[in-house]
Amino acid sequence: MTADKVALITAGGSGMGAAAARRLAADGYRVGILSSSGKGEALGAELGGFGVTGSNQSNDDLRRLVDGAMERWGRIDVLVNSAGHGPRAQILEISDEDWHKGMDVYLMNVIRAVRLVVPVMQAQKSGAIVNISTAWVDEPSAMFPTSAVFRAGLKAYVKLVADTYAADNVRINTVLPGWIDSLPATEERRAGVPMQRYGTAEEVAATIAFLASDGAGYITGQSLRVDGGLMRSL
Repeated sequence: MTADKVALITAGGSGMGAAAARRLAADGYRVGILSSSGKGEALGAELGGFGVTGSNQSNDDLRRLVDGAMERWGRIDVLVNSAGHGPRAQILEISDEDWHKGMDVYLMNVIRAVRLVVPVMQAQKSGAIVNISTAWVDEPSAMFPTSAVFRAGLKAYVKLVADTYAADNVRINTVLPGWIDSLPATEERRAGVPMQRYGTAEEVAATIAFLASDGAGYITGQSLRVDGGLMRSL
């Protein structure tokens, strides 16, 4: 059986990844979800698709996700790259091991998945990749040092992929969420947002769904802020 549209979501068992899976399923996509917690398997089944318990830090686990979609539906139209949380510490106290771990969490998670999925999209002559990054990509925060460093690298990687595969009608874009309700809320953070509230995971998911849609068919290599105006001057 070949479905009309198929979406894969990594780190999709909870938070913004799960919200993206729910939104894309509501929009008519068949969904495959990768999650290390096992929640992705349950959510995939709930949404009429499938899930794989594994890590986006494993080429083998990502291959199981891709192969599962191809065996079931014969195509992949959308890839959503979500991520977990990397190491945090004072900048000079981060060990070599934790820097490498941060690279795995925030940069290699995308590189591994894109390497597997782009050839499928090339053969189809269509496909959209959406990465979930951070609003602080251009103004790094000491609170999230490994995220700041490697998501800056992700921005460069996205531009290279966009340039290389645009002629194949394969698009890649990134959403940059600010303070979202999947994180613990604090009054200080809320007060610093011009819209005076946290965003919702569903609002991020709606932006992902737009970037995945035909309506965004002329958009590639871009980063779109979903942050309530927090980084409006950048």
